[in-house]
Amino acid sequence: MPSAPTQTLPLWRQLQACARLVAGVRAGRSLTAELAGVDALLRPGAQALSFHVLRWLGLAQALRAQLARRPPPPAVDALLCTSLALAQPADGAPYEAFTLLDQSVEAAKRDRTLRPHAAFINACLRRYLRERAALTAAVQHDPVARWNHPRWWAERLQRDHPQHWQAILAAAQQAAPMDLRVNVQRIGVADYGARLAQQGIGADALGGAALRLHRPRTVQALPGFADGQVSVQSATAQRAAPLLLQGCLDVDAPRILDACAAPGGKTAHLLELRPDARVTALELDPQRGARISDTLARLGLHAEVRVADAADLPSWWRGERYDAILLDAPCSASGIVSRHPDVRWLRREADLAQLSAQQDRLLQALWPLLRPGGHLLYCTCSVFAQEGRERVQAFLARHSDAIPCPAPGHILPCAGEAAAASGDNAGCDDGFYYALLRKRLD
Repeated sequence: MPSAPTQTLPLWRQLQACARLVAGVRAGRSLTAELAGVDALLRPGAQALSFHVLRWLGLAQALRAQLARRPPPPAVDALLCTSLALAQPADGAPYEAFTLLDQSVEAAKRDRTLRPHAAFINACLRRYLRERAALTAAVQHDPVARWNHPRWWAERLQRDHPQHWQAILAAAQQAAPMDLRVNVQRIGVADYGARLAQQGIGADALGGAALRLHRPRTVQALPGFADGQVSVQSATAQRAAPLLLQGCLDVDAPRILDACAAPGGKTAHLLELRPDARVTALELDPQRGARISDTLARLGLHAEVRVADAADLPSWWRGERYDAILLDAPCSASGIVSRHPDVRWLRREADLAQLSAQQDRLLQALWPLLRPGGHLLYCTCSVFAQEGRERVQAFLARHSDAIPCPAPGHILPCAGEAAAASGDNAGCDDGFYYALLRKRLD
């Protein structure tokens, strides 16, 4: 997890802010949106604590049910579950247990809504500290408490990946590493690694343009970031551009469509590898579309950015055929929960059917825009088969002119036996699905 906050702010204030974030996620709002409303001074610490809490929320909720069979009011429950989650020592509890108890009670006393419940919170946490081993053992039969994911999520993974489902769940409990993508148009990978070393920043080369930092840094601390020498992008996501461009090696100035492009990382990577490419980047949301332009401007790159629904062709398509199409389709984000621990609590199993229908719709709409002999790369940051191989199998059954090409398929987050099971997965932190399809020549 991110390191404990180092600000001089009292812990009780951090706990109050964190509990509000957790309450927001439990009410169905994304952590990113909730963080935007947190005071700037409190935000870094509250984010670090909330990541830990959301990784251990399943166990915390089960423990709270042991301590108080009747759920307290939502705000009280959020603070109590926050405290119980932060007390979990599995990956290094950020605070001593009695300090946490004292400051949790102080957080309640300092809040008008929580103040009447301060004695209740104190009693629950003191009992937990006295009976920690017995209470934890009592909830281990509950899969939500054991795996800190919704039951349906764990059952899906067990069905889809019977060899690795436990390792995938374990990987989600770890803080994701910070990977960089070197802009090879500006500087070589080895040269940039040397720049990092000169500033005392440790990093390992992962192949291609990817470097993995030994510990996360702010982008402001990265040499050359403002000048476009480097971007932050996971090594797994960096596979997309090289994989798609394999089919364009003999094409001058290839015309490429990035169909769901925000925030622009893959768009930029395509242009860093093929500066001569004519890239169209689509994004449905205008604000996210603006982020693509900002990303490209920092890197000194250019693409035609259009704000539109990629599947609504009359709203944006001008009749051109593409040599290559990248479809990084909207999905459950189940492969990146180490980076976004709120996702597991926000998603519902019913969401998968809606997302799958959207993925089918995009594939169906974009395929006619690909020239014969061209390639379409379908990818999702999902570990669920319904958003990966099942979608591609259904598409291939409907399109006799689609030819599957070698591609990674499902890349699983690494932990335990999953890391050792496949050399292709070694060193991966995100779960992704990649399928490369070539359109048969007429």
